[in-house]
Amino acid sequence: MITEKSESEPGSESGSGSGSGSGSEWAPGAGPESASGTAPRLILALREIRAAMLPEVGGKAANLGELTWAGFPVPPGFCLSTEAYRRALQVDENPDADGQGPGTGTSLDASGNTARALSEIIHELESAEPGDLDRLGVLAAGARTAVLESGMPAEIEQAIRSAYTGLGSDAAVAVRSSATAEDLPFASFAGQQDTYLNVVGAEAVLDAVRKCWASLWTDRAVSYRASNGIQHAAVTLAVVVQLMVDAEAAGVLFTANPVTGRRREAVIDANPGLGEAVVSGAVNPDHFVVDSLTGRITQRRLGDRKLVIRSLPGGGTERLDAPSHPDSGSGSDLGSGSPSQTACLDDSQIRSLANVGQRVEEHYGSPQDIEWALDGDGKLWLTQARPITTLYPNPVRPHPVRPNSARPNTAHQNPNNYSAAPGPHAYLCFSLAQGLTRPLTPMGLAAIRVLAASVARTAGFQVPEPRNGPSPYYEAGMRIYFDLATPLRSTIGRAIVPKAFDFMESRSATVMRALFDDPGFAVTNKTPLKLIKHVAPIVLRYRVPETLVRAIFKPKEALERVNKVAEELKAALAVPADASPRERIGHVERILGKELFTVIPNTLPPVVVGFATMGIVRKLLGEQASWDELQTIIRGLPNNVTTEMDLALWQLATTIRDDAASARAFADAGPAALVQKYREGRLPSVAQGGLEDFLSRYGHRAVAEIDLGMARWSDDPTHIIGVLINYLRLEDPRLAPDKQFEKAARDAEEQAAVLVARARSKSVFHAKIVKAALERTRMFSGLREFPKYNLVVALAAARSQLALVGEALAEAGRIDDPSDVFFLDFDDAHRGLDGQDLHELVARRRDEYELELRRRHVPRVLLSDGTEPEALPSGSRNSGKTTASAQRGGAQSNDIPETSPEVAGDVLRGAPASAGTVTAVARVIMDPVGAHLEPGEILVAPSTDPGWTPLFLTAAGLVMEMGGPNSHGAVVAREYGIPAVVGVPDATSRITSGQTITVDGAAGTVA
Repeated sequence: MITEKSESEPGSESGSGSGSGSGSEWAPGAGPESASGTAPRLILALREIRAAMLPEVGGKAANLGELTWAGFPVPPGFCLSTEAYRRALQVDENPDADGQGPGTGTSLDASGNTARALSEIIHELESAEPGDLDRLGVLAAGARTAVLESGMPAEIEQAIRSAYTGLGSDAAVAVRSSATAEDLPFASFAGQQDTYLNVVGAEAVLDAVRKCWASLWTDRAVSYRASNGIQHAAVTLAVVVQLMVDAEAAGVLFTANPVTGRRREAVIDANPGLGEAVVSGAVNPDHFVVDSLTGRITQRRLGDRKLVIRSLPGGGTERLDAPSHPDSGSGSDLGSGSPSQTACLDDSQIRSLANVGQRVEEHYGSPQDIEWALDGDGKLWLTQARPITTLYPNPVRPHPVRPNSARPNTAHQNPNNYSAAPGPHAYLCFSLAQGLTRPLTPMGLAAIRVLAASVARTAGFQVPEPRNGPSPYYEAGMRIYFDLATPLRSTIGRAIVPKAFDFMESRSATVMRALFDDPGFAVTNKTPLKLIKHVAPIVLRYRVPETLVRAIFKPKEALERVNKVAEELKAALAVPADASPRERIGHVERILGKELFTVIPNTLPPVVVGFATMGIVRKLLGEQASWDELQTIIRGLPNNVTTEMDLALWQLATTIRDDAASARAFADAGPAALVQKYREGRLPSVAQGGLEDFLSRYGHRAVAEIDLGMARWSDDPTHIIGVLINYLRLEDPRLAPDKQFEKAARDAEEQAAVLVARARSKSVFHAKIVKAALERTRMFSGLREFPKYNLVVALAAARSQLALVGEALAEAGRIDDPSDVFFLDFDDAHRGLDGQDLHELVARRRDEYELELRRRHVPRVLLSDGTEPEALPSGSRNSGKTTASAQRGGAQSNDIPETSPEVAGDVLRGAPASAGTVTAVARVIMDPVGAHLEPGEILVAPSTDPGWTPLFLTAAGLVMEMGGPNSHGAVVAREYGIPAVVGVPDATSRITSGQTITVDGAAGTVA
């Protein structure tokens, strides 16, 4: 056995196995502030603290105080408030006349330079880029030095000494950092600041307090705040001092499974000694999973216990490195049967711990990450509780409309009030299926609800309140989910829905099929009668059979009809110039709830014919037509509004290049400066006129364009100007996108002639059928983008009307800025017009939106108990062997088991999308706005929508995390003839910019 002793060993902020000890809790009144009653207090007993006092005591102390107040067993102690931190760094008193060092009531900096230095460092940190780790590290080190070199004012030192004495003579304590940006509902800062364990004596406590203050500026804390958008200047630090427990066992408890997301499933990690060994990840702990509803222990695995941390008499801790016990190995899975004789918790303790955790969750109203310790008498102590911030929220129905209520109508804040069908439910993320990883604005969600309700009502479903969407419509994390329970329990639903997603978002289809074997989704409806009942009204009302026949036998007439429908929609979007704000809202709801859906059944049938005729060719020719040859047919397609837009933008770039003044302007300035000149009409005439013309035709488009809350290109052309700058860097005329497109179209026509000739070898009749089918395939397949294009036209028109409503609300003082209207919904806007102040609501919605923008992982499918199927042991995202403690602090596991079909050696696998092979430098881009993609680089993205496609023109290849063979990105990649693989798990994290990769679009691999 090797021992290592340290005096007051620093640990994770949550790593104390603190708890009982000698002495009694310090009583209020010991500090000099308590007598005033009004001045900010320096010292507060834990029993005085509530959760709402976070700005005064920090996250850890607020949670410990709340637990104490609620009656849970929390070790006694006190909190040195954030006011003490502020005074210590700003007040200059008691100069060091007698040469005493820091921590003795003196200040080392009588001139106040320390406070100024720290202020300057904080100012620099606020402007530093989150990814510039070197600069962040240098600034953080400077901040720590400034804090450590500042003195401790006498009043603070005296308050600490008095409070510490109240805990007992030379009591052993844990000194724990408690930051105001710690353990928040949206971000857990576990481990970002320091804790000092088994501290004994007043001098040692004072020293530990100063080190805790400095730990607010550790590299990891500074980087974490920068990454999460939290201002450094807004964060201060309190310090908790608690009695230590000589813990026999300690660890962490999650009241919901942090790996799978399953609620009501407690996950416990435990190890002998202090909990620091578990929290820091220094050991493989004993691991238990408990069904919180029944108390059944469903999983039990023994850890290795290679390290045990214990308190030492007189202060400090020792780390005992010991060999694994015989039963453990590298972690033995003991199943759910007989417990191991050497487990550090027995079954009774496991169940009791899970039960306490459930009570803590009920108190807070959300799943909790709890730290605990068992003392030598078997008494349980809780040393922390914080929200599990990595859990994705459960999908809920939007809140019912209450016309006379001021309560915000946000689905993610309200309970599920919709009486869904009994049994488990599975929710599919429609946002991801649309290539949208970011959240939608509140008004964007409100618009989709009304539109979805329109579709459901047209299909004969009951929709009591359109503003809440149809019954299968749910929201979570400001994203759209649809309940799959009904199609999963239907034979016809199982046959149709996954196949549709095979083309849209192939991994979602895989997850759906995996649920077929779940008894909770057993088939209960084996007839297609319900489907017919709801599809027939749409088919008959919009004369779909007639449209299909026209597309087959009169294709040119069908194409003219499609264009006429688009013109009719544009006419319906017109609004009188003198319309009132209420009339404008009503117009928007009418367009979304009535007019817009008619575009789908009138324009989609020709697209169906385009894909169906390709299927006919495949069947007639069989092995005479290879997959690559058929892919060639659908390249360079006419009638695709998205490729027409991209090529128009390329033509504008060509025009700018050919005009000396315009070319010089784009070479000499960046996007922001060019946007400013464009708005002022000061670009060279060729560039100014060309950009105005392009935006007049396509300015309604945007990145994430199905969210009408997103600015359109006509509102902000920064993205378009950035793309033009990229285009101007393409110097090889052979790579010009228009030439590539023309070549793809020629290749397609030549390939069609070859296939017709092969069909003629069977018969003249075969040749005629194949020729007609291929003509319709090329004529109509490009229309795939047309229904969504018209949807975006309507959403842009709705946005312009709502912007005018925003101007009226801002002018009336109901909101600060006209753009705030997009953080309302229709009911909120009406209440604002009625005179209600909406500032607080908008601020809260903006905060929620900003938090969701930073979310890194969005589940494709969620079950009603919170489980993410892809995270289950049999799924593809996690091996199921990750311990709960490894998931703390916002970390997301990216581990893929060796047997995963998505990864084999260094090869990533996805779905083939566009044939061809290319080896080039990768460029990972998370947001196309302002992105820099050099010509010839491979674009690696989470997903794409039409707002991304201008980047495709100069890309050598495409890799996407989302999507299927017929998703937007795949279709456009085929038309431009660039190799593409879609549905590649974690591509943006597994591939790095600058890395050379090979994309094989036919095999669906990235190497």
